Amino acid sequence: MISRPFEWWIMKKEKSNKSSTEQSQDAYHIPVLLKEVVDGLSIRNNGIYVDCTFGGGGHTKEILKHLSSDGRLVAFDQDPDAKQNLPSDERIIFVPNNFRYLQRFLRLHRINEVDGILADLGVSSHQFDEAERGFSTRFDADLDMRMDQRQELKAFDILNTYSEQQLHKLFEQYGEVTNSKTLARTIVEARRSVNFKTINSFKQAVGAIVKGNPNKYFAQVFQALRIEVNDELGALQDLLKQSVEVMKSGARIAIITFHSLEDRIVKNFFKKGHFESEEFIHPFEQSSPSPFKPINKKPIQPGTEEIKNNPRSRSARLRVAEKI
Repeated sequence: MISRPFEWWIMKKEKSNKSSTEQSQDAYHIPVLLKEVVDGLSIRNNGIYVDCTFGGGGHTKEILKHLSSDGRLVAFDQDPDAKQNLPSDERIIFVPNNFRYLQRFLRLHRINEVDGILADLGVSSHQFDEAERGFSTRFDADLDMRMDQRQELKAFDILNTYSEQQLHKLFEQYGEVTNSKTLARTIVEARRSVNFKTINSFKQAVGAIVKGNPNKYFAQVFQALRIEVNDELGALQDLLKQSVEVMKSGARIAIITFHSLEDRIVKNFFKKGHFESEEFIHPFEQSSPSPFKPINKKPIQPGTEEIKNNPRSRSARLRVAEKI
């Protein structure tokens, strides 16, 4: 079962004596499972590491504390707003692109192998709290939901062009919406006379068939749309496949997921080392061994104190594996 959608948990406001820069970065996104990530990566002080989801820079700053002047960190983020959080540090290489192009940009910067990879797959608080981005059900704005503003496909396009069958599968698989078939049919019927350009116009058009708590219902619907708009699962698979090629023996990869679809993909990849189905000719033939050794058999979850301080961390799950 998919964990509650990320936006279902509302950010708790905290008083702090931090600098204005630190407060700004925390407002952008509070890094989850920070100590657990650093411990899991087992950082080598002169190594090369990749933060695939730079965001507010919280994980990056912590990794940098463990690197010497010879260490390097490559930070990916397709959201242009993330660049404003970059610290002034010569050890950082910033790549303003999706992490699914990991290998391409490492080669561009003449990096063949790395000592560790981190990806926090949660949507940043900044993206949820910026109304015009269209991620949040709390505001009325254009139905956008693009992480990368350079791409063309928006949530609006999906609602207005996908077939009833496509919409049904989308809401069923990516959001586990209880009445996904009814929702898909309602959308197709309503869009003949209603323009789904804004969040409120969409919510009003389908309001009559909402099941249970409206906030939770629309959070699940929006999660499904966001995953589709940004091809989040496809990007995750691309990252995992390329990680095999770019990681040194003994290097570690840490992935933080926020729903069971992502967690299942990561778990199975660490176990098998590939996504392809294997066909065996000989009855006693065995699967090829995975190039990864899982460090934790079960996903690491936030503790009570972290959840208290940051409710949005509640559904976070961390898996760590080592390249054999």
